[in-house]
Amino acid sequence: MNNELNIVTVALLSVAFAAGLVLGAFYFLALWRTVRKLPDAPRPLRLMLGSFVVRMVVVLPGFYFVMSGHWERLVMALLGFILIRMILTRRLGMDKAV
Repeated sequence: MNNELNIVTVALLSVAFAAGLVLGAFYFLALWRTVRKLPDAPRPLRLMLGSFVVRMVVVLPGFYFVMSGHWERLVMALLGFILIRMILTRRLGMDKAV
């Protein structure tokens, strides 16, 4: 019984980590896209604020849903979020931004 509980816990933490990767990819790719559009936007403030609101409306409830009252799941999701940020920073770095 205890072994099954550990397997379920590891599976749930893995799902939380993967969800953090997905949330982070959404957040940072949307941010990257917004920053690339800012120079050509007729109303850059509206674009910037609108993008921020959309990103927050998706990511914050996503973390809350993934957490489901367990701080361990939140930590794993945040680790995935941070990892995807580091990966995307390297892939979409300054060389490709110009």
